[in-house]
Amino acid sequence: QVQLVQSGGGLVQAGGSLNLSCAASGSLFAINLNGWYRQSPGKQRELVAGFSRGGRTNYSESVRGRFTISRDNAKLTMYLQMNDLRPKDTAVYYCTGDRGPLYDYWGQGTQVTVSS
Repeated sequence: QVQLVQSGGGLVQAGGSLNLSCAASGSLFAINLNGWYRQSPGKQRELVAGFSRGGRTNYSESVRGRFTISRDNAKLTMYLQMNDLRPKDTAVYYCTGDRGPLYDYWGQGTQVTVSS
């Protein structure tokens, strides 16, 4: 059993910053933390930032230059530093991980609200 436990998030004014964390627990063999998604009301879930299999980072156009994804493999924890937040960034944010191609895991979701 694998759990991805998220922390961080909350309410911030436009231009502010937040940091999200995602820690894996449970059966951790071969777990790979690989990305952050978000979902706003009435919209599809979208990839915000992620790691390729080679470890390179990629970002959606809407957050590039403002958000930074990172991870500490020794601690099996992943982070999303969000700077210069905008009202359009308001969403529930989810972290993801996998164990090979067959098993995907999701965090519980964290609300981020950016006020104008």
